[in-house]
This record gives sequence, structure tokens and C-alpha cells, in this order.
Amino acid sequence: MGKRKSRTVLPKKKLPKLDTTFCCPFCNHPDSVDCIIDRKLKIGEAICRVCEVGYATKIHALTEPIDIYCEWVDACEAANAPKP
Repeated sequence: MGKRKSRTVLPKKKLPKLDTTFCCPFCNHPDSVDCIIDRKLKIGEAICRVCEVGYATKIHALTEPIDIYCEWVDACEAANAPKP
């Protein structure tokens, strides 16, 4: 008689971790911008350690550090865009 096939358990694939330090859009130093999230006050801040420029925004439950950095870059591009 033949054996029953055993059930194979596949290992779960881990998702790659997102960056928490970024390049400053003003001074272009790599890994100089740190994002701080205060979930209690619902505020997210991105601050450059070199040139001390910062950006703060409101956050929600799903906000990650990369979201704060992307909002900062979008705000910089909007401020530098030519106005008709």
C-alpha cells in the first residue's frame, strides 16, 4: 500500500522593509532626513539633520515615514512650479 502525501507547509515570504531615512531635497545629503510620527497627536515630521529644514503634516492610521517624505517632496515641487 502507498503512503498518503504529506501536506507541505510553504514558508511565508517577508515583505521588504521600507526606508526610514531619506535624501534631503534642499541640501542633497543622503540619509539625512528622519521622519518622526506622533500617532497620539496625529502629526508627522520630516527633519534634515544637516541643514535643519523640516516639514510637518497631519497623518492617519496607515501613514508611514515614506508617505511623509513624499508629501514634502510634492509640496516643494508645487511651491517651485511656475504660476500662470
